[in-house]
Amino acid sequence: MKIWVVLCLALLWLELHDGDCQQVKRRKDVGENRIRPGGKRVKMRHPKLKDGGGKGQSLLTQVLDKGRFLRLGQSTTLTPGKNIELRCKGNNIGWSYPTYLDTFNDSRLSIKQSDKYGQLILTSPSAADTGSYSCWVIVCDGTECEKDHERTYVSYVYFIDKDNLFVPSAIHFEIVYLRPDSPAMVPCRVTDPQAIVTLHREVPPEEITANDTLVTYDPTKGFVLQSPSPEHQGVFYCKAVTKGTPQISVKYQLLYVEVPSGPPFVGLEASPESVRGGDNLNVTCTVLGEPEVDVSFTWSYPGQDRRPVHIFTSWRLVNRGMGHTTRVSQSVMTVEDMETIDFGKYICKAKNLHGETILMINIISK
Repeated sequence: MKIWVVLCLALLWLELHDGDCQQVKRRKDVGENRIRPGGKRVKMRHPKLKDGGGKGQSLLTQVLDKGRFLRLGQSTTLTPGKNIELRCKGNNIGWSYPTYLDTFNDSRLSIKQSDKYGQLILTSPSAADTGSYSCWVIVCDGTECEKDHERTYVSYVYFIDKDNLFVPSAIHFEIVYLRPDSPAMVPCRVTDPQAIVTLHREVPPEEITANDTLVTYDPTKGFVLQSPSPEHQGVFYCKAVTKGTPQISVKYQLLYVEVPSGPPFVGLEASPESVRGGDNLNVTCTVLGEPEVDVSFTWSYPGQDRRPVHIFTSWRLVNRGMGHTTRVSQSVMTVEDMETIDFGKYICKAKNLHGETILMINIISK
């Protein structure tokens, strides 16, 4: 009797043990392999986790050797002389780069578009190529296309050259205009972001200290005068130093501007004031404006397309006291041997990048 009890307990223990092993084995199989109805064993594929930061990452990359790529950040330092290739993902890409590469139609620059990315190649880069490089996706709706501002990527590229700490300039003496209503910039950019740069006045000799409030410095722009005044006029230069001998930038002539930004301020007058048939008439349209802002003139007059006239246009910079500099632009219309058809309304339209102004004067026979 005892023997049967022992045998029953042993069989029961074996059965329970086999059940546990099978349960453990089933747990191991879950998630690894499955049997399809056709009898084929298939490996389970776990879903890939999405990169949460993908949207904010730049699509602007530099192609390195051996097929490697470097995603560019806000700024990048490179060595002059070595060709660079930049790529931007997308089948319709726009590019921006230092403007002088366009100004001089530089053959070292080439831009191509493939099905998957845009490509910018610059051969034999130098310190002068230091600047902002950017790309963006172009979105088109039919024939209308526009820049996608949410998918625009920018990197400021420094080509570090110990012999050229300042970005070379074709102009050896630049003019900087100071306005009371906007900051002014002395554009002494550097090729090495680690360079220590200071601003100096030539006469009387003094260093202008950057204090992060009135005068600030940005290696990608230069020195910024936040609130320009007549006291800031004069000849200035920048000095940069890293580990070697200090280097001096080109010189900058700072001029204070009397006239603020805006549409042309126009004056219109006739000479002589009293005319009659057979006399000669001069009508002068004068604009006072910003020194570097061009002005264009357009005339309307009584004998237009029927009587010959002479139009002479010129401009000059004028110092109007207290160091204020103004650009005086003039257009003079001359009508010789006045006839009846020449009397009437003379209209001058002056236009600049801020807008246009129209004035009229009525010439009556005396």
